[in-house]
Amino acid sequence: MPATEHIRNKLSQVPHKPGVYLMKDRFGTVIYVGKARDLRKRVSQYFHPSRRQGWDLKFNALVDAIHDFDIHTVRSEPESLLLEGKLIKEFRPRYNISFRDDKRFLLIKVNLQDPIPRFTMTRLQTEDGARYFGPFADSAAARRTLDLARREYSLRGCRVLTPGEADYTHCMYAHLKFCTAPCIGNVTREQYRAQVQSACDFMDGQCAELQEHLEADMKKAAAALDFEKAAQLRDMLADLRRTTQKTGKFARIPYSLPVSLDPARELAELREALQLPGLPERIEGFDISNISGTFMVASMVSFRNGRPDRQNYRRFKMKTVLTQDDFACMAETIRRRYTRLLRETEAAGAGRGEREPAAGGAESPSVPEVEAAEPEEAAEARAVRLPDLILIDGGKGQLGAACAELAKLGLSQLPIIGLAKEFEEIHRPGQEAPLRLPADSQALKLLQRVRDESHRFANTFNAQLRLKKISESLLDEFPGIGDARKTALLRHFGSVQRLRAAAVEDIAAVPGFGGKMAQELRVFLDARQS
Repeated sequence: MPATEHIRNKLSQVPHKPGVYLMKDRFGTVIYVGKARDLRKRVSQYFHPSRRQGWDLKFNALVDAIHDFDIHTVRSEPESLLLEGKLIKEFRPRYNISFRDDKRFLLIKVNLQDPIPRFTMTRLQTEDGARYFGPFADSAAARRTLDLARREYSLRGCRVLTPGEADYTHCMYAHLKFCTAPCIGNVTREQYRAQVQSACDFMDGQCAELQEHLEADMKKAAAALDFEKAAQLRDMLADLRRTTQKTGKFARIPYSLPVSLDPARELAELREALQLPGLPERIEGFDISNISGTFMVASMVSFRNGRPDRQNYRRFKMKTVLTQDDFACMAETIRRRYTRLLRETEAAGAGRGEREPAAGGAESPSVPEVEAAEPEEAAEARAVRLPDLILIDGGKGQLGAACAELAKLGLSQLPIIGLAKEFEEIHRPGQEAPLRLPADSQALKLLQRVRDESHRFANTFNAQLRLKKISESLLDEFPGIGDARKTALLRHFGSVQRLRAAAVEDIAAVPGFGGKMAQELRVFLDARQS
Protein backbone atom coordinates (compact mmCIF):
# COMPACT_ATOMS: atom_id res chain seq x y z
CA MET A 1 0.00 0.00 0.00
CA PRO A 2 1.29 3.51 -0.69
CA ALA A 3 2.38 5.22 2.50
CA THR A 4 0.05 7.98 3.69
CA GLU A 5 1.39 11.39 4.66
CA HIS A 6 0.99 10.45 8.33
CA ILE A 7 3.02 7.26 7.92
CA ARG A 8 5.70 9.01 5.82
CA ASN A 9 6.15 11.60 8.55
CA LYS A 10 6.50 8.86 11.20
CA LEU A 11 8.98 6.90 9.05
CA SER A 12 11.24 9.92 8.79
CA GLN A 13 11.52 9.96 12.60
CA VAL A 14 12.23 6.23 13.09
CA PRO A 15 15.85 5.77 14.28
CA HIS A 16 18.44 3.34 12.92
CA LYS A 17 18.39 1.35 16.19
CA PRO A 18 17.31 -2.13 17.29
CA GLY A 19 13.82 -2.45 18.63
CA VAL A 20 10.27 -3.67 18.19
CA TYR A 21 7.49 -2.30 15.98
CA LEU A 22 3.73 -2.75 16.36
CA MET A 23 1.47 -2.51 13.31
CA LYS A 24 -2.10 -1.32 14.01
CA ASP A 25 -5.30 -1.20 11.99
CA ARG A 26 -7.67 1.76 11.76
CA PHE A 27 -9.30 0.85 15.08
CA GLY A 28 -5.99 0.84 16.95
CA THR A 29 -5.84 -2.95 17.25
CA VAL A 30 -2.31 -4.37 17.25
CA ILE A 31 -2.31 -6.78 14.29
CA TYR A 32 1.41 -7.58 14.05
CA VAL A 33 4.50 -7.33 16.26
CA GLY A 34 8.00 -7.62 14.81
CA LYS A 35 11.60 -7.00 15.80
CA ALA A 36 14.44 -5.41 13.85
CA ARG A 37 18.14 -4.80 14.12
CA ASP A 38 17.53 -1.51 12.27
CA LEU A 39 14.01 -0.18 12.79
CA ARG A 40 14.14 2.44 10.03
CA LYS A 41 15.15 -0.06 7.34
CA ARG A 42 12.77 -2.78 8.47
CA VAL A 43 9.62 -0.69 8.92
CA SER A 44 10.21 1.19 5.65
CA GLN A 45 10.12 -2.10 3.74
CA TYR A 46 6.40 -2.45 4.49
CA PHE A 47 5.62 0.67 2.46
CA HIS A 48 7.70 0.11 -0.72
CA PRO A 49 5.20 -0.56 -3.55
CA SER A 50 8.02 -1.94 -5.72
CA ARG A 51 8.43 -4.88 -3.34
CA ARG A 52 4.76 -5.90 -3.49
CA GLN A 53 5.24 -8.39 -6.32
CA GLY A 54 7.27 -10.65 -4.05
CA TRP A 55 4.82 -10.64 -1.15
CA ASP A 56 2.59 -13.62 -0.39
CA LEU A 57 -1.15 -13.35 0.22
CA LYS A 58 -0.82 -13.14 4.00
CA PHE A 59 1.77 -10.37 3.88
CA ASN A 60 -0.33 -8.43 1.35
CA ALA A 61 -3.34 -8.71 3.66
CA LEU A 62 -1.27 -7.48 6.61
CA VAL A 63 0.09 -4.47 4.74
CA ASP A 64 -3.37 -3.57 3.42
CA ALA A 65 -4.69 -3.50 7.01
CA ILE A 66 -1.91 -1.26 8.41
CA HIS A 67 -3.21 2.16 9.37
CA ASP A 68 -0.54 3.20 11.89
CA PHE A 69 2.48 1.83 13.71
CA ASP A 70 4.42 2.32 16.94
CA ILE A 71 8.06 1.55 17.74
CA HIS A 72 10.01 0.82 20.92
CA THR A 73 13.80 1.01 20.81
CA VAL A 74 16.01 -1.26 22.94
CA ARG A 75 19.73 -1.59 23.57
CA SER A 76 20.48 -4.82 21.74
CA GLU A 77 19.07 -7.46 19.41
CA PRO A 78 18.51 -10.02 22.23
CA GLU A 79 16.45 -7.40 24.06
CA SER A 80 14.32 -6.90 20.95
CA LEU A 81 13.64 -10.67 20.85
CA LEU A 82 12.58 -10.69 24.51
CA LEU A 83 10.31 -7.68 24.08
CA GLU A 84 8.83 -9.08 20.87
CA GLY A 85 7.91 -12.33 22.64
CA LYS A 86 6.40 -10.45 25.59
CA LEU A 87 4.23 -8.24 23.37
CA ILE A 88 3.01 -11.10 21.17
CA LYS A 89 1.89 -13.03 24.25
CA GLU A 90 0.18 -9.90 25.56
CA PHE A 91 -1.66 -8.78 22.41
CA ARG A 92 -1.88 -12.07 20.43
CA PRO A 93 -1.87 -10.23 17.06
CA ARG A 94 -3.75 -12.04 14.32
CA TYR A 95 -0.81 -12.01 11.87
CA ASN A 96 1.80 -13.41 14.29
CA ILE A 97 2.50 -17.14 14.60
CA SER A 98 5.63 -17.43 16.75
CA PHE A 99 5.45 -16.82 20.54
CA ARG A 100 1.65 -17.18 20.62
CA ASP A 101 1.88 -20.09 23.06
CA ASP A 102 2.25 -19.61 26.82
CA LYS A 103 5.86 -20.75 27.01
CA ARG A 104 8.06 -18.19 28.76
CA PHE A 105 11.73 -17.42 28.33
CA LEU A 106 14.16 -19.36 30.48
CA LEU A 107 15.43 -18.08 33.86
CA ILE A 108 18.16 -19.30 36.20
CA LYS A 109 17.33 -19.27 39.91
CA VAL A 110 19.10 -19.96 43.18
CA ASN A 111 17.68 -19.73 46.68
CA LEU A 112 20.46 -18.59 49.02
CA GLN A 113 18.33 -19.51 52.03
CA ASP A 114 18.59 -23.23 51.26
CA PRO A 115 20.97 -25.21 53.48
CA ILE A 116 23.18 -26.01 50.46
CA PRO A 117 21.98 -23.74 47.61
CA ARG A 118 21.79 -25.04 44.05
CA PHE A 119 21.18 -23.41 40.66
CA THR A 120 18.13 -24.57 38.68
CA MET A 121 16.32 -23.60 35.48
CA THR A 122 12.76 -22.27 35.52
CA ARG A 123 10.36 -20.36 33.30
CA LEU A 124 8.31 -18.66 36.02
CA GLN A 125 9.50 -16.00 38.44
CA THR A 126 7.65 -16.00 41.76
CA GLU A 127 8.02 -14.13 45.05
CA ASP A 128 9.81 -16.98 46.83
CA GLY A 129 12.92 -15.16 48.09
CA ALA A 130 15.18 -16.66 45.42
CA ARG A 131 17.55 -14.79 43.09
CA TYR A 132 16.67 -14.92 39.39
CA PHE A 133 18.94 -14.33 36.39
CA GLY A 134 17.54 -13.68 32.94
CA PRO A 135 15.29 -14.05 31.03
CA PHE A 136 17.50 -15.47 28.29
CA ALA A 137 16.63 -15.22 24.61
CA ASP A 138 18.92 -18.21 23.84
CA SER A 139 17.98 -21.00 26.25
CA ALA A 140 20.63 -23.41 24.93
CA ALA A 141 23.36 -20.81 25.56
CA ALA A 142 21.99 -20.26 29.07
CA ARG A 143 22.13 -23.99 29.87
CA ARG A 144 25.70 -24.29 28.59
CA THR A 145 26.77 -21.21 30.56
CA LEU A 146 25.25 -22.66 33.73
CA ASP A 147 27.24 -25.87 33.14
CA LEU A 148 30.36 -23.72 32.74
CA ALA A 149 29.61 -21.89 36.00
CA ARG A 150 29.11 -25.18 37.85
CA ARG A 151 32.51 -26.42 36.70
CA GLU A 152 34.29 -23.11 37.23
CA TYR A 153 32.99 -22.66 40.79
CA SER A 154 32.70 -26.38 41.74
CA LEU A 155 28.96 -26.28 42.36
CA ARG A 156 26.67 -29.20 42.91
CA GLY A 157 24.19 -30.34 40.28
CA CYS A 158 22.27 -32.88 42.38
CA ARG A 159 18.59 -32.35 43.11
CA VAL A 160 18.53 -33.27 46.81
CA LEU A 161 17.62 -30.34 49.06
CA THR A 162 20.15 -31.20 51.79
CA PRO A 163 22.53 -33.90 50.50
CA GLY A 164 24.33 -36.12 53.01
CA GLU A 165 26.83 -38.97 53.10
CA ALA A 166 24.33 -41.45 51.64
CA ASP A 167 23.94 -39.22 48.58
CA TYR A 168 27.69 -38.82 48.16
CA THR A 169 28.34 -42.51 47.46
CA HIS A 170 26.56 -42.37 44.09
CA CYS A 171 27.11 -38.66 43.24
CA MET A 172 28.70 -38.24 39.82
CA TYR A 173 29.48 -34.54 40.41
CA ALA A 174 31.54 -35.24 43.52
CA HIS A 175 33.47 -38.20 42.09
CA LEU A 176 34.36 -36.25 38.95
CA LYS A 177 35.53 -33.37 41.18
CA PHE A 178 32.97 -30.99 39.68
CA CYS A 179 31.63 -30.32 43.18
CA THR A 180 33.49 -29.58 46.41
CA ALA A 181 31.12 -31.99 48.21
CA PRO A 182 29.86 -29.95 51.18
CA CYS A 183 27.56 -32.89 51.91
CA ILE A 184 30.46 -34.84 53.49
CA GLY A 185 32.28 -31.86 54.95
CA ASN A 186 34.99 -31.38 52.32
CA VAL A 187 34.17 -27.70 52.71
CA THR A 188 32.02 -25.94 55.28
CA ARG A 189 28.62 -24.63 54.31
CA GLU A 190 29.93 -21.07 54.71
CA GLN A 191 32.72 -21.80 52.24
CA TYR A 192 30.27 -23.34 49.81
CA ARG A 193 27.98 -20.31 50.09
CA ALA A 194 30.99 -18.17 49.11
CA GLN A 195 31.35 -20.31 45.97
CA VAL A 196 27.65 -19.81 45.21
CA GLN A 197 27.96 -16.06 45.74
CA SER A 198 30.89 -15.94 43.32
CA ALA A 199 28.77 -17.81 40.78
CA CYS A 200 25.97 -15.26 41.29
CA ASP A 201 28.44 -12.44 40.54
CA PHE A 202 29.48 -14.40 37.45
CA MET A 203 25.86 -14.69 36.27
CA ASP A 204 25.46 -10.96 36.91
CA GLY A 205 28.12 -10.32 34.29
CA GLN A 206 31.30 -10.11 36.39
CA CYS A 207 33.17 -12.52 34.16
CA ALA A 208 35.72 -10.41 32.27
CA GLU A 209 38.62 -12.42 33.68
CA LEU A 210 37.10 -15.73 32.58
CA GLN A 211 36.37 -14.34 29.12
CA GLU A 212 39.99 -13.26 28.76
CA HIS A 213 41.12 -16.71 29.91
CA LEU A 214 38.86 -18.49 27.40
CA GLU A 215 39.96 -16.17 24.58
CA ALA A 216 43.64 -16.81 25.37
CA ASP A 217 43.08 -20.58 25.43
CA MET A 218 41.19 -20.37 22.13
CA LYS A 219 44.08 -18.53 20.42
CA LYS A 220 46.58 -20.95 21.90
CA ALA A 221 44.61 -23.96 20.60
CA ALA A 222 44.32 -22.38 17.14
CA ALA A 223 48.06 -21.69 17.05
CA ALA A 224 48.69 -25.35 17.91
CA LEU A 225 46.34 -26.34 15.01
CA ASP A 226 43.91 -27.92 17.46
CA PHE A 227 40.96 -26.41 15.66
CA GLU A 228 38.34 -28.64 17.28
CA LYS A 229 39.27 -27.41 20.75
CA ALA A 230 39.51 -23.83 19.47
CA ALA A 231 35.99 -24.08 18.05
CA GLN A 232 34.65 -25.42 21.35
CA LEU A 233 36.26 -22.55 23.24
CA ARG A 234 34.92 -20.08 20.67
CA ASP A 235 31.36 -21.38 21.12
CA MET A 236 31.77 -21.35 24.90
CA LEU A 237 32.93 -17.75 24.78
CA ALA A 238 30.01 -16.76 22.54
CA ASP A 239 27.52 -18.47 24.89
CA LEU A 240 29.05 -16.67 27.84
CA ARG A 241 28.79 -13.27 26.17
CA ARG A 242 25.18 -13.85 25.09
CA THR A 243 24.09 -15.08 28.50
CA THR A 244 25.76 -12.36 30.58
CA GLN A 245 24.73 -9.50 28.30
CA LYS A 246 22.48 -7.14 30.22
CA THR A 247 18.85 -6.98 29.14
CA GLY A 248 16.22 -4.47 30.20
CA LYS A 249 13.02 -4.94 32.14
CA PHE A 250 9.93 -4.14 30.10
CA ALA A 251 6.80 -2.64 31.57
CA ARG A 252 3.38 -3.31 30.10
CA ILE A 253 2.67 -1.14 27.06
CA PRO A 254 -0.70 0.55 27.61
CA TYR A 255 -2.96 -0.44 24.71
CA SER A 256 -6.65 -0.87 25.32
CA LEU A 257 -9.46 -2.58 23.45
CA PRO A 258 -10.20 -0.59 20.25
CA VAL A 259 -13.43 1.40 20.46
CA SER A 260 -16.00 1.90 17.77
CA LEU A 261 -15.62 4.92 15.53
CA ASP A 262 -19.35 4.99 14.72
CA PRO A 263 -21.40 2.56 16.87
CA ALA A 264 -24.76 3.48 15.38
CA ARG A 265 -23.52 2.84 11.85
CA GLU A 266 -21.95 -0.48 12.83
CA LEU A 267 -25.16 -1.70 14.50
CA ALA A 268 -27.25 -0.64 11.52
CA GLU A 269 -24.91 -2.41 9.07
CA LEU A 270 -24.88 -5.54 11.23
CA ARG A 271 -28.69 -5.61 11.39
CA GLU A 272 -28.89 -5.33 7.61
CA ALA A 273 -26.13 -7.89 6.93
CA LEU A 274 -27.66 -10.53 9.22
CA GLN A 275 -31.29 -9.52 8.51
CA LEU A 276 -32.04 -9.17 12.21
CA PRO A 277 -35.49 -8.09 13.43
CA GLY A 278 -33.99 -5.14 15.32
CA LEU A 279 -30.74 -3.41 16.19
CA PRO A 280 -28.38 -5.79 18.06
CA GLU A 281 -27.98 -3.41 20.98
CA ARG A 282 -26.93 -6.25 23.28
CA ILE A 283 -24.46 -8.83 21.94
CA GLU A 284 -23.02 -11.72 23.94
CA GLY A 285 -19.85 -13.41 22.66
CA PHE A 286 -18.51 -16.82 23.74
CA ASP A 287 -15.10 -18.49 23.44
CA ILE A 288 -13.40 -21.63 24.81
CA SER A 289 -9.82 -21.78 26.10
CA ASN A 290 -7.81 -24.85 27.10
CA ILE A 291 -4.30 -26.23 26.68
CA SER A 292 -4.19 -29.91 25.74
CA GLY A 293 -7.42 -30.55 27.60
CA THR A 294 -6.30 -28.92 30.87
CA PHE A 295 -7.85 -25.87 32.58
CA MET A 296 -10.87 -25.97 30.27
CA VAL A 297 -12.63 -22.63 30.65
CA ALA A 298 -15.04 -20.46 28.70
CA SER A 299 -15.75 -16.76 28.55
CA MET A 300 -18.79 -14.66 27.83
CA VAL A 301 -18.38 -10.98 27.00
CA SER A 302 -21.20 -8.52 26.65
CA PHE A 303 -21.35 -5.56 24.27
CA ARG A 304 -24.01 -2.90 24.71
CA ASN A 305 -24.64 -0.42 21.90
CA GLY A 306 -21.38 -1.45 20.25
CA ARG A 307 -19.24 -0.90 23.36
CA PRO A 308 -17.88 -3.41 25.94
CA ASP A 309 -20.22 -3.87 28.90
CA ARG A 310 -17.65 -5.29 31.33
CA GLN A 311 -20.04 -5.41 34.29
CA ASN A 312 -21.77 -8.32 32.57
CA TYR A 313 -18.73 -10.35 31.54
CA ARG A 314 -18.85 -13.93 32.81
CA ARG A 315 -16.45 -16.86 32.86
CA PHE A 316 -16.90 -20.57 33.46
CA LYS A 317 -14.85 -23.59 34.46
CA MET A 318 -16.06 -26.78 32.82
CA LYS A 319 -17.89 -29.19 35.13
CA THR A 320 -19.10 -31.99 32.88
CA VAL A 321 -16.44 -32.06 30.13
CA LEU A 322 -13.47 -34.19 31.16
CA THR A 323 -11.52 -34.44 27.88
CA GLN A 324 -10.56 -31.92 25.23
CA ASP A 325 -13.78 -31.29 23.30
CA ASP A 326 -14.51 -27.71 22.24
CA PHE A 327 -18.01 -28.61 21.02
CA ALA A 328 -18.98 -30.13 24.37
CA CYS A 329 -17.41 -27.18 26.22
CA MET A 330 -19.44 -24.72 24.15
CA ALA A 331 -22.62 -26.73 24.75
CA GLU A 332 -22.07 -26.73 28.51
CA THR A 333 -21.34 -23.00 28.55
CA ILE A 334 -24.46 -22.07 26.57
CA ARG A 335 -26.60 -24.40 28.68
CA ARG A 336 -25.37 -22.98 31.98
CA ARG A 337 -25.48 -19.34 30.85
CA TYR A 338 -29.04 -19.33 29.53
CA THR A 339 -30.46 -21.71 32.13
CA ARG A 340 -29.29 -19.23 34.75
CA LEU A 341 -30.52 -16.26 32.71
CA LEU A 342 -33.99 -17.81 32.30
CA ARG A 343 -34.20 -18.40 36.08
CA GLU A 344 -33.22 -14.79 36.76
CA THR A 345 -35.76 -13.56 34.21
CA GLU A 346 -38.51 -15.61 35.85
CA ALA A 347 -37.49 -14.40 39.30
CA ALA A 348 -37.54 -10.78 38.15
CA GLY A 349 -40.93 -11.30 36.50
CA ALA A 350 -42.36 -12.81 39.66
CA GLY A 351 -41.29 -9.72 41.59
CA ARG A 352 -38.80 -11.51 43.82
CA GLY A 353 -35.90 -9.37 44.98
CA GLU A 354 -33.40 -12.16 45.61
CA ARG A 355 -30.23 -11.76 43.56
CA GLU A 356 -28.61 -15.00 42.41
CA PRO A 357 -24.85 -15.20 41.92
CA ALA A 358 -23.57 -14.51 38.42
CA ALA A 359 -22.96 -17.43 36.10
CA GLY A 360 -19.69 -19.12 36.77
CA GLY A 361 -19.13 -17.25 40.02
CA ALA A 362 -19.20 -20.31 42.26
CA GLU A 363 -16.40 -22.01 40.36
CA SER A 364 -13.66 -19.48 40.95
CA PRO A 365 -14.02 -17.61 44.25
CA SER A 366 -10.34 -16.60 44.27
CA VAL A 367 -10.61 -14.90 40.86
CA PRO A 368 -12.89 -11.85 40.44
CA GLU A 369 -15.98 -12.75 38.43
CA VAL A 370 -16.23 -9.49 36.50
CA GLU A 371 -13.75 -6.81 35.56
CA ALA A 372 -15.70 -3.87 36.96
CA ALA A 373 -18.43 -3.11 39.43
CA GLU A 374 -21.67 -1.14 39.26
CA PRO A 375 -24.70 -0.52 41.50
CA GLU A 376 -26.57 -3.73 42.27
CA GLU A 377 -29.88 -2.46 40.87
CA ALA A 378 -28.32 -1.55 37.51
CA ALA A 379 -26.44 -4.84 37.28
CA GLU A 380 -29.62 -6.80 38.05
CA ALA A 381 -31.64 -4.92 35.45
CA ARG A 382 -29.05 -5.72 32.82
CA ALA A 383 -28.54 -9.34 33.88
CA VAL A 384 -32.12 -10.43 33.17
CA ARG A 385 -32.31 -9.25 29.55
CA LEU A 386 -31.84 -11.77 26.78
CA PRO A 387 -29.30 -10.72 24.12
CA ASP A 388 -30.23 -9.45 20.69
CA LEU A 389 -27.41 -11.49 19.13
CA ILE A 390 -25.18 -14.36 20.29
CA LEU A 391 -21.72 -14.65 18.73
CA ILE A 392 -19.81 -17.95 18.92
CA ASP A 393 -16.07 -17.96 18.26
CA GLY A 394 -15.82 -20.88 15.83
CA GLY A 395 -17.36 -22.56 12.82
CA LYS A 396 -20.25 -24.92 12.16
CA GLY A 397 -19.33 -27.39 14.91
CA GLN A 398 -19.35 -24.89 17.75
CA LEU A 399 -22.43 -23.15 16.33
CA GLY A 400 -24.32 -26.45 16.04
CA ALA A 401 -23.53 -27.37 19.66
CA ALA A 402 -24.76 -23.96 20.86
CA CYS A 403 -27.96 -24.10 18.77
CA ALA A 404 -28.83 -27.55 20.12
CA GLU A 405 -28.65 -26.28 23.71
CA LEU A 406 -30.74 -23.18 22.92
CA ALA A 407 -33.39 -25.41 21.35
CA LYS A 408 -33.59 -27.54 24.51
CA LEU A 409 -34.17 -24.34 26.52
CA GLY A 410 -36.85 -23.06 24.14
CA LEU A 411 -34.66 -20.18 22.96
CA SER A 412 -34.33 -21.09 19.29
CA GLN A 413 -35.71 -17.65 18.40
CA LEU A 414 -32.51 -15.92 19.64
CA PRO A 415 -30.32 -14.77 16.72
CA ILE A 416 -26.99 -16.65 16.85
CA ILE A 417 -23.99 -16.82 14.53
CA GLY A 418 -20.49 -18.31 14.48
CA LEU A 419 -17.44 -16.34 13.32
CA ALA A 420 -14.63 -18.55 11.99
CA LYS A 421 -11.30 -16.80 12.31
CA GLU A 422 -9.31 -18.16 9.35
CA PHE A 423 -11.38 -16.51 6.60
CA GLU A 424 -13.68 -14.40 8.82
CA GLU A 425 -16.68 -16.43 7.64
CA ILE A 426 -20.04 -15.94 9.35
CA HIS A 427 -21.96 -19.19 9.86
CA ARG A 428 -25.72 -19.03 10.44
CA PRO A 429 -28.16 -21.76 11.55
CA GLY A 430 -29.86 -23.45 8.59
CA GLN A 431 -27.57 -21.77 6.05
CA GLU A 432 -25.15 -24.08 4.21
CA ALA A 433 -22.94 -21.38 2.69
CA PRO A 434 -21.14 -19.01 5.08
CA LEU A 435 -21.53 -15.25 4.77
CA ARG A 436 -18.41 -13.23 3.92
CA LEU A 437 -18.54 -9.50 4.53
CA PRO A 438 -16.05 -7.09 2.92
CA ALA A 439 -12.85 -6.54 4.90
CA ASP A 440 -13.74 -2.88 5.42
CA SER A 441 -17.31 -3.66 6.55
CA GLN A 442 -18.25 -1.85 9.75
CA ALA A 443 -20.46 -4.78 10.74
CA LEU A 444 -17.52 -7.18 10.43
CA LYS A 445 -15.31 -4.88 12.49
CA LEU A 446 -17.86 -4.96 15.31
CA LEU A 447 -18.10 -8.75 15.22
CA GLN A 448 -14.29 -9.03 15.22
CA ARG A 449 -14.05 -6.83 18.32
CA VAL A 450 -16.58 -8.97 20.17
CA ARG A 451 -14.80 -12.17 19.10
CA ASP A 452 -11.33 -10.87 19.98
CA GLU A 453 -12.50 -9.62 23.36
CA SER A 454 -14.09 -12.98 24.24
CA HIS A 455 -10.83 -14.67 23.17
CA ARG A 456 -8.76 -12.35 25.35
CA PHE A 457 -11.05 -12.78 28.34
CA ALA A 458 -11.00 -16.59 28.08
CA ASN A 459 -7.22 -16.71 27.74
CA THR A 460 -6.79 -14.36 30.72
CA PHE A 461 -8.89 -16.65 32.92
CA ASN A 462 -7.00 -19.71 31.70
CA ALA A 463 -3.67 -18.03 32.47
CA GLN A 464 -4.83 -17.06 35.98
CA LEU A 465 -5.80 -20.65 36.75
CA ARG A 466 -2.48 -21.95 35.43
CA LEU A 467 -0.52 -19.45 37.53
CA LYS A 468 -2.51 -20.50 40.58
CA LYS A 469 -1.72 -24.14 39.84
CA ILE A 470 1.96 -23.34 39.31
CA SER A 471 2.12 -21.55 42.66
CA GLU A 472 0.74 -24.68 44.31
CA SER A 473 3.29 -26.81 42.47
CA LEU A 474 6.04 -25.25 44.60
CA LEU A 475 6.02 -28.65 46.27
CA ASP A 476 7.34 -30.16 43.02
CA GLU A 477 10.68 -28.47 43.77
CA PHE A 478 11.01 -30.38 47.02
CA PRO A 479 13.17 -33.46 46.30
CA GLY A 480 11.67 -36.82 47.12
CA ILE A 481 8.01 -35.82 46.99
CA GLY A 482 5.73 -37.61 44.54
CA ASP A 483 2.13 -37.10 43.47
CA ALA A 484 0.77 -39.20 46.32
CA ARG A 485 2.55 -37.26 49.07
CA LYS A 486 1.80 -33.91 47.44
CA THR A 487 -1.88 -34.84 47.16
CA ALA A 488 -1.91 -35.94 50.79
CA LEU A 489 -0.42 -32.62 51.90
CA LEU A 490 -2.85 -30.49 49.92
CA ARG A 491 -5.80 -32.62 51.03
CA HIS A 492 -4.75 -32.32 54.68
CA PHE A 493 -3.93 -28.58 54.73
CA GLY A 494 -6.08 -27.33 51.85
CA SER A 495 -3.44 -25.07 50.27
CA VAL A 496 0.26 -24.31 50.22
CA GLN A 497 -0.43 -21.13 52.21
CA ARG A 498 -1.83 -23.18 55.13
CA LEU A 499 1.02 -25.67 54.79
CA ARG A 500 3.52 -22.81 55.18
CA ALA A 501 2.01 -22.00 58.60
CA ALA A 502 1.99 -25.61 59.80
CA ALA A 503 4.33 -26.90 62.50
CA VAL A 504 6.69 -29.82 61.93
CA GLU A 505 4.48 -32.04 64.09
CA ASP A 506 1.44 -31.27 61.95
CA ILE A 507 3.34 -32.13 58.76
CA ALA A 508 4.68 -35.35 60.29
CA ALA A 509 1.08 -36.41 61.01
CA VAL A 510 0.27 -36.54 57.29
CA PRO A 511 0.32 -40.12 55.90
CA GLY A 512 3.59 -40.84 54.11
CA PHE A 513 5.63 -38.35 56.16
CA GLY A 514 7.94 -38.96 59.06
CA GLY A 515 9.77 -36.65 61.40
CA LYS A 516 12.90 -36.32 59.23
CA MET A 517 11.06 -35.52 56.00
CA ALA A 518 8.70 -33.16 57.83
CA GLN A 519 11.70 -31.27 59.22
CA GLU A 520 13.30 -31.04 55.77
CA LEU A 521 10.04 -29.80 54.25
CA ARG A 522 9.76 -27.19 56.99
CA VAL A 523 13.29 -25.93 56.19
CA PHE A 524 12.45 -25.94 52.47
CA LEU A 525 9.30 -23.84 52.97
CA ASP A 526 11.00 -21.42 55.37
CA ALA A 527 13.65 -20.73 52.73
CA ARG A 528 10.91 -19.80 50.26
CA GLN A 529 8.87 -17.37 52.26
CA SER A 530 7.96 -14.43 50.03
